[in-house]
Amino acid sequence: MADVVIYSSDYCPFCMRAKQLLASKGVDFQEICVDGQPAVRAEMTRLAGGRTSVPQIWIGDTHVGGCDELHACARAGQLDALLAG
Repeated sequence: MADVVIYSSDYCPFCMRAKQLLASKGVDFQEICVDGQPAVRAEMTRLAGGRTSVPQIWIGDTHVGGCDELHACARAGQLDALLAG
């Protein structure tokens, strides 16, 4: 299974939805909280090509994007293949 990294914020409903979807698939993921950590948020923004919103999600080397993109991937039947690596 591919490594999954999610940059998130504790009170973000989109972060919660993304984590719920991953958890429903039994995915272990590394969560990096950006709350009160400007250097961590800046690193996320750099890695995400300038995107500043959370969540930002990577599956393996693929930057999926945010919650909407993760759910779109699942609806299109592409998420399981990404997770398989």
